[in-house]
Amino acid sequence: MKTKNNFIFKALHLVAWLIFVGLSIEACGLLVNFIVSIYNPEFVPNLYQKLDLTEMYRQNKWYFYQIYSLTLSILFLKAILFYVVIMLMYKLDLSKPFSQYVSDTILKISYFTFSIGIVSYIAKETIKHIQHKGFVINNLSPFATDSEAFILMSAIIYIIGIIFKKGIEIQNENELTI
Repeated sequence: MKTKNNFIFKALHLVAWLIFVGLSIEACGLLVNFIVSIYNPEFVPNLYQKLDLTEMYRQNKWYFYQIYSLTLSILFLKAILFYVVIMLMYKLDLSKPFSQYVSDTILKISYFTFSIGIVSYIAKETIKHIQHKGFVINNLSPFATDSEAFILMSAIIYIIGIIFKKGIEIQNENELTI
């Protein structure tokens, strides 16, 4: 059973790395797209993400910067979240999982997840507001995330972090009594 758990843990570690690399590429690609769309907008159709908001840039720069900053924030927060998960998996000792580092990192993961949810909600409401003003934004659906799911997930992860904190307290009490 232990080798099966080790295999699953290593497979999940690999999946976390793949997601981190994918999110990093996506975030950097969108950052390049943002810079190019400001300085050389006719080159945007040749780029990786092809998020072309040049018409919005011409009509209202404030909305353009809002959309891009929120989208980039979400992508970079997701990449940072998976980096923290990867670091946790490196330092996690499965034979003694209740450590202060693990507890702090799980709480940190819940804070990042909550931040993604809040920024996603703000982005979703901003997009609704901008569309209500008459701007057509059809190509943002791949970047829009489910904010409610991230907020709920952050609550669950936070509860797990609190359980780990309590586990550390119990573990320390047991070590002192022996």
